[in-house]
Amino acid sequence: MVTFRRSLFFVSVSALLASVACSSPQSSSVARIAPVRVTEAVQFDSDDPAIWVNRADPAKSLIIGTDKETGGGLYVFDLEGKIIREKTVSGLQRPNNVDLEYGLMLGGKPVDIAVTTERLTNKLRIFAVPTMAAVDGGGIEVFVGETLRDPMGISLYKRASDGAVFAIVGRKSGPSGSYLWQYRLEDDGAGAVKATLVRKFGAYSGKKEIESIAVDDAAGYVYYSDEMAGVRKYAADPDAAEAGRELAFFGQKDFARDVEGVSIYEVDAATGYILVSDQQRDTFNIYRREGDAAGAHVHTLVKTVSLSTLESDGSEVTSAALSSAFPGGLFVAMSTDKTFHFYSWEQIANAPGEQLKSRK
Repeated sequence: MVTFRRSLFFVSVSALLASVACSSPQSSSVARIAPVRVTEAVQFDSDDPAIWVNRADPAKSLIIGTDKETGGGLYVFDLEGKIIREKTVSGLQRPNNVDLEYGLMLGGKPVDIAVTTERLTNKLRIFAVPTMAAVDGGGIEVFVGETLRDPMGISLYKRASDGAVFAIVGRKSGPSGSYLWQYRLEDDGAGAVKATLVRKFGAYSGKKEIESIAVDDAAGYVYYSDEMAGVRKYAADPDAAEAGRELAFFGQKDFARDVEGVSIYEVDAATGYILVSDQQRDTFNIYRREGDAAGAHVHTLVKTVSLSTLESDGSEVTSAALSSAFPGGLFVAMSTDKTFHFYSWEQIANAPGEQLKSRK
């Protein structure tokens, strides 16, 4: 799904456009949007962000981003893009993607959690937010019994009917039909998280890999990027009547090569947008969340926005009003210069092409 004492690294519009012009074949004809903020750099390799909305004080919301390397970690940023050193988790073994969910019951209390895949240990690492205290007993192994494990993608789903929380996990490679494994996350009886495997699913083209996964909690769907093929859509509930059936496979002709980061912007309970990174073009393709006139599972390209990120792999968006800088929501995307870029929703909504709606 679903998320400070150093000087902020500011980037001017002119500097950003000049640097991108040298790196992208499209830049000569497409004006790129400069971010509102660029974070301080991580140590190794920025990869994927999550947004934690502080419901008591939205201006104190947090961005959690992975630093994907042996000895990397989860970096925690404020809305100015500054690293919160005391919250950042270091020493993880190649953390890949991260996602966040609200209100997992632990020790009889609702706890917000951030979950990252730790590739070199084949584990999920789980931390309470905003404290970033570990609540996983040292980590939870996934893809047990498989020859190919290497967990990469992660997205969390909270079922509306009973509040059950699930992790949907992808890996470096796997068989079509069972590439993704879904685990229910629960209290182990001692205040830590345990995981129970409940489903294996997911078609796969075999062309590259599946990394980016995003869940639409409200609508009950999971989307994932089959990297050189398109975006696939399934029911997120493992008990749904349609759980084993692919509902949509879209964007197959909309990308230069790698189909990457997927994120979902909610306008209201039923409508919004799906944003997907076209990695080699340094652009993001946007589709209607509710589908098109032809059906709820027909997602055709609405427009493409050109941002200043470089080779963006992971992204996240929220439609919550966070601050005066992000009144209609915040879009965060990683860039290969070890940073994450923050954009206001208005920048994306008002970009050339169809005018997009904002949260009602």
